[in-house]
Amino acid sequence: MKVDLPARESGKMIWTRRHLLGLEELHPQEIVTILDMAEEFTDSGGNRPRKRTNLRGKVVVNLFFEPSTRTRTSFGLAARQLGADTIDFSSSGSSVSKGETFIDTAKNIEALGIDLAVVRHSVPGAPHLLSQHLNCGVVNAGDGAHEHPTQGLLDIFTIRQVKGHVEGLTVGLVGDIAHSRVARSNIHGLLKLGARVIVCGPSTLIPPTVERLGVEVAHRLDDILPLCDVVNVLRIQFERQRSGLFPSIQEYSRLFGMHSERLRRAKPDLLLLAPGPINRGVELTPEVADGPNSAILKQVKNGLAVRMAVLYLLAGQPPEA
Repeated sequence: MKVDLPARESGKMIWTRRHLLGLEELHPQEIVTILDMAEEFTDSGGNRPRKRTNLRGKVVVNLFFEPSTRTRTSFGLAARQLGADTIDFSSSGSSVSKGETFIDTAKNIEALGIDLAVVRHSVPGAPHLLSQHLNCGVVNAGDGAHEHPTQGLLDIFTIRQVKGHVEGLTVGLVGDIAHSRVARSNIHGLLKLGARVIVCGPSTLIPPTVERLGVEVAHRLDDILPLCDVVNVLRIQFERQRSGLFPSIQEYSRLFGMHSERLRRAKPDLLLLAPGPINRGVELTPEVADGPNSAILKQVKNGLAVRMAVLYLLAGQPPEA
């Protein structure tokens, strides 16, 4: 697919997009612009980024039609750290239960004077649909098994922060690739920035056409682990899959779980990521999840800076020199 180059002025990209719907549609330089902006919002002392006033007078709504902890909290805090007002919407207890359509619900909320809508929905393409019916900017916070662009961005940001670069690294995405929107956003973003991506899991959890995206496929974690600079461990999404995709949880954990013995077969500086929530004892044992190779909590912290960068750019604020 041909990707139009972003506009540039004096060698610097001019951000022109109103929406962030996925990483598939972004040019590599647009991804780098978001990552560089997130760097500006990162506090080197480990504290929360300082409060700013860049989005004072703007209103950001979280339209969440699926449960969320990290993403919803992170977007709300990111908006407030930039000085915006926020509205939190949950479909439970709303007029959706009375038969109001998804689009009508969003339009009624937009009529209150919304500048940005952060949307999570179980149906792939729902944020794209809203972007065609709303005048405000739309951010995809996860749509079915399609994409989760800000999670992909914060994963890549964490890799760049720890490793110093993305290009040339080998990244393993391990687990439930078939049902993972995080996997798709990681694949698009990592490949655009020059990483080698290997997806690994049971054949029943690997889409049959995934190689068309430019990734390699493996079904034995022990075969690829010594090659990897980064392993991103994806949660088994029991809520999205039918039964019988693997013999048992114990069998899956034995073959694809990250435990201390398996970690000893990896590179000493292997970076271990997991987008969460994690099923402890399934994808990761506690000593690995909380160990020195793990950057799971760093990912959560970086999510705030990345989402601040996304809101800042989509609200019409140009990147600072």
